[in-house]
Amino acid sequence: MEVGEGLFTFKREQEIVEITPRVRLGGQPGELPTVLIGTIFYSGHSIIKDPSTGEFDKGKAEGLIRRAVELSEMTGNPQILDVVGPTPETLIERIEFVADICDDPFLVDGPSASVRIPVVKHLSEVGLLSRAIYNSIDEHTGDWEVHSLRMYGVKSAVLLAFNMRKVWPEDRIDVLKGFDGRKGLLQLADEAGVENKLIDTAVLDLASIGLAAKAIHLCKEEFGLPCGCGPANASYTWRRRKAFSKQAFAVCDSAADVTTQLQGADFILYGPIEEAERVFPSCALVDALIAYTNRRYGIIPKTKDHPINKIW
Repeated sequence: MEVGEGLFTFKREQEIVEITPRVRLGGQPGELPTVLIGTIFYSGHSIIKDPSTGEFDKGKAEGLIRRAVELSEMTGNPQILDVVGPTPETLIERIEFVADICDDPFLVDGPSASVRIPVVKHLSEVGLLSRAIYNSIDEHTGDWEVHSLRMYGVKSAVLLAFNMRKVWPEDRIDVLKGFDGRKGLLQLADEAGVENKLIDTAVLDLASIGLAAKAIHLCKEEFGLPCGCGPANASYTWRRRKAFSKQAFAVCDSAADVTTQLQGADFILYGPIEEAERVFPSCALVDALIAYTNRRYGIIPKTKDHPINKIW
């Protein structure tokens, strides 16, 4: 499709992937709103009563999820829930809890393939796999993991485009394509049967947020696939943040999110689900501004629920 020179447009045609009817990612900036991904049951989360057993406060967890759903509906920004668990049993319990409360997709987020793959197997057996997004295919993904993903029918996965030898924005292209005889993440995803590929350009520290944002732009231009990252990975480890007020930190954290949106981010991992109160309005406003400007250049929102129709 030919598009004009609006805000942050890409010459390459941009793919749109659908996880559920409401949660679609990709396209030219202004076509679809940024999908926001909040994390629940993370290490140290106050709703976890006993880390050794995984027991959690179901009432508080449900309240957080329902509020995020409400904010998503208010702003028009779809959401995905990043569900974390240290063991297969714990992760299965938490995913099933989340899936019972809302219809949104979720990330299968365990510390290793040995945790994630049994969860995927279980989800395929109970009919929840269509809403699952495997997190993630990365530089450590091996043959067993690839074979298992194909065998159990995983269709959606995050591709973590980072390698310790490939830290600059343009290097993420090599990680995805392959280098020095190594298979690229895109090839691994194809071999695994993954259809919906979400590229995470990897944030490691505060300074790398800008690098990850630039990598989003480069990867969307090169591959036309949905891209995003997790600025919260860095902002919450910012050593000097405690020198400022909570309000100041919230503003800084939102600025980091916006930096990625202005490079074309299709999704943002915004950190603790509690931050939904701040993230949804701020990201929705930026989406509306981009869409308003890009309409003049022939880029029309592809959903009536776009923030441009909700946030003014």
